[in-house]
Amino acid sequence: MADTARARKVAERIQQVVARMIDTRVKDPRLGFVTITDVRVTGDLQHADVYYTVLGDEEARTGSALALESAKGLIRSEVGKQTGIRLTPTLAFHLDAVPETAAHLEAALSEAARRDAEVAALAARARPAGDADPYRRPGEDDDTDA
Repeated sequence: MADTARARKVAERIQQVVARMIDTRVKDPRLGFVTITDVRVTGDLQHADVYYTVLGDEEARTGSALALESAKGLIRSEVGKQTGIRLTPTLAFHLDAVPETAAHLEAALSEAARRDAEVAALAARARPAGDADPYRRPGEDDDTDA
């Protein structure tokens, strides 16, 4: 059975090592302003998925992806030294879609709020189609003869 607590600790350590490596040792000019957002390690500690974001446009994202792929060996060897586990996990870098998803959700929420405001404005001006109070109350006169 996999030790999830150990995998979580290894993932945190890998995140710290990769972030430090990108900041200090990777000197690729294609590398933009990269932030390591998450690391997920398999239960057997054989593979690590490293998620990152890049500040900038599509060109900065593409250049940073290429720079990370070219520096993968250097980063992996440093991860092996720093973590001290028997087998160094393979690294796979993935562009994190969280900022784009957050922007999309923010736009959807603002659109929903705008539509809710329109409906509230229409409801404030609305009038009943029939009588204001269409329900009969006990004790009122009935016009129908039984």
